[in-house]
Amino acid sequence: MYKFIQDVTENIEGAEIYPMISLIIFFLFFVVLLWFVLKMSKERVDILSNIPLDETEEPTSNI
Repeated sequence: MYKFIQDVTENIEGAEIYPMISLIIFFLFFVVLLWFVLKMSKERVDILSNIPLDETEEPTSNI
């Protein structure tokens, strides 16, 4: 499958830059996400982890 895609994209001018751009975007997204998670405070993590178990609020419907 990859060989087919590679053969098709060889005929497209400038197609060799797109895989590198997508790899950089992919890598930067996860680096920023990791940085965000590591900088998050312990209290915020506890609050977010208890959201699914919190039964103090009635579920609302937007119907």
